[in-house]
Amino acid sequence: MDLESILFRQGFGSRRQCRALIAEGRVRVAGEVCTDAGEDLAPGDLTFEVDGTPWRYRERAYLMLNKPAGYECSREPQHHPSVFALLPAQLATRGVQCVGRLDEDTTGLLLLSDDGQFVHAYTSPKRKVPKTYVATTRHALDDRQIQALTDGVLLHGEKAPIAAAAVRIRGERQLEITVNEGKYHQVKRMIAAAGNRCEALHRDRIGGLALPEALAPGAWQWLEEEALLALRA
Repeated sequence: MDLESILFRQGFGSRRQCRALIAEGRVRVAGEVCTDAGEDLAPGDLTFEVDGTPWRYRERAYLMLNKPAGYECSREPQHHPSVFALLPAQLATRGVQCVGRLDEDTTGLLLLSDDGQFVHAYTSPKRKVPKTYVATTRHALDDRQIQALTDGVLLHGEKAPIAAAAVRIRGERQLEITVNEGKYHQVKRMIAAAGNRCEALHRDRIGGLALPEALAPGAWQWLEEEALLALRA
């Protein structure tokens, strides 16, 4: 694949912009400046530099973000900044999108990808991918509320009760809850239906993939093969 196409596929702008980057000597391959846009390279394990920043060629982008509060999962946010403002521009240019959404005030694990099949697989209700949240409640939790969440609560607009896949009390006003659906404001509505109120919500896990403790709020990282395997577990 020629160098121009490699930069284009990795989100470094239009083909004209990619040719300009190369012609201006801003691209390095194997440590050497490359000014030939047509140079043929094997993209498989290729790492190149643009303006001194190293980039590894990736056919598809799979990444996780530790979403902070105050960001919307939208390219056209209404009231708060977009989560895409937390990512390098190249990722947005190549069409990365959120795999499901977190509310503006919900924090934690958010997946993003430019692989449409991957996005569909982890947002389709048929897959029933478990998602684990840590919820802080306004009032003290009791056994009755936990039992209600376990047995199932009827949400407004739903025809049948929805039960949590797992519930565990973590503190007087904090619980861990796993759900297999992805309905609008689901966890908050379930906690309200059980007789309490959700004051803060943090997504900690999707499938078998846990948010790394070392990933700071607002930071992102690539999902390598080990993480992708954990996600499927």
